[in-house]
Amino acid sequence: MSDRLIYLISGPIGVGKSTTSKKLAQNVNNCVLIEGDTILDMFGYGAGASWEERLSLTWEHILALTRGFILKGFNVVIDFVVEEEFDWFCKQLSDLQVTMKYIVLKATEETLIERIHTRGDENSIDRSLYLLNKLQSSPKNQPFLCETTHRQTAGIVHTIIKDPGFIVTTYIQS
Repeated sequence: MSDRLIYLISGPIGVGKSTTSKKLAQNVNNCVLIEGDTILDMFGYGAGASWEERLSLTWEHILALTRGFILKGFNVVIDFVVEEEFDWFCKQLSDLQVTMKYIVLKATEETLIERIHTRGDENSIDRSLYLLNKLQSSPKNQPFLCETTHRQTAGIVHTIIKDPGFIVTTYIQS
């Protein structure tokens, strides 16, 4: 099996993770898209799990799906906010022959607020600004930050595909 690609797309609410991830998956050969929110939403139908349990189970299922698709020869794009899970996720995949790219999308506070207002999700503004600050201030995320303010999705996707700076080398070797 030749090297497979995993693209892990993170960022605060309203930054363009879903739009970018969908466009990226369309531009990578033999690729599947895993949307973490879709898995997380499965708990919305009466499951009595705590937030921590839901988040942990969501990551376990993202991992299982990723491993399964990689082992069957697919490339994978993952769309989900990465907070404390990055090291764990990388270690769980370290036995596979993959190249992993980690991208933390960011935008100005004003841009995030405008985008969230446009989609009518004002209740998410505080969480988004909290995540923006947390994600862009983390030293581990610094090499993987990708600005989206005033950029078109096609240009962001081109950067993600071509820029070797997003390749994770700590746990997963290309």
